[in-house]
Amino acid sequence: MVFDNESLGWDERLAACQQAIGVDFDDLEILRRCLTHSSTAPTRLESNERLEFLGDAVLGLVISDYLYRIYPDCPEGEMTRIKSAVVNRQACSRVSAKLGLNEFLIVGRGVTNTPTIPPSILSDVFESLIAAIYLDGGSEPVKAFISEHLLPEINARVTNGNDENYKSNLQQYSQKWFGEPPRYVLVEEKGTDHAKNFCIEAVVGEQHHASAWGANKKEAEQLAARNALADLSHTDVDSLKRIATHNEESEG
Repeated sequence: MVFDNESLGWDERLAACQQAIGVDFDDLEILRRCLTHSSTAPTRLESNERLEFLGDAVLGLVISDYLYRIYPDCPEGEMTRIKSAVVNRQACSRVSAKLGLNEFLIVGRGVTNTPTIPPSILSDVFESLIAAIYLDGGSEPVKAFISEHLLPEINARVTNGNDENYKSNLQQYSQKWFGEPPRYVLVEEKGTDHAKNFCIEAVVGEQHHASAWGANKKEAEQLAARNALADLSHTDVDSLKRIATHNEESEG
């Protein structure tokens, strides 16, 4: 959904945005500029374009620092591949849509006439938000925000690579340890009939894993499977065996 410029006053818009993203700002002017697209700003300097520039750099630094520290055996080429897969328009626009930033963004009439906000604009506002959080609160709040919303992307890339069929891998995993395929549960859906986004979670055995948003159900299921694989990669094999054995005994 895209709000008209008149549908919410700035006070209500900023308050709702802070609640949606889970971050409280001391300087609301920074957040206001973050949500102002160039198509509606009096000048480009009063839009979120400069924030977007800074946010891209901050995001890249935080992701690079995380990869370097958490994965000491990961070579330079692999870290570059993972970073490129995570710090891109597709990932940023997906997180932006999940947070509902399109509902708070101020855009001009040329954009509001389209059925839905273009992914490029959603990506830009997410990078702008990164910069706004950094300028308002410093490095720790922005690290926490990025960790919450992008670390599952990183861990899945490290665990499974870039070109895996996550649903197929999860199917094999679930069949091996639980004797049954995973289930995919629709958690939520947003948007109009011709521009819906779907939130789906994977259930393996009795364990529900982190949900994921997608532009269609197939994409959301793939991303949900990826999240489940990232979770399961941190579960030791003995624990899985005990779970599977318990399930068999219960059925017997």
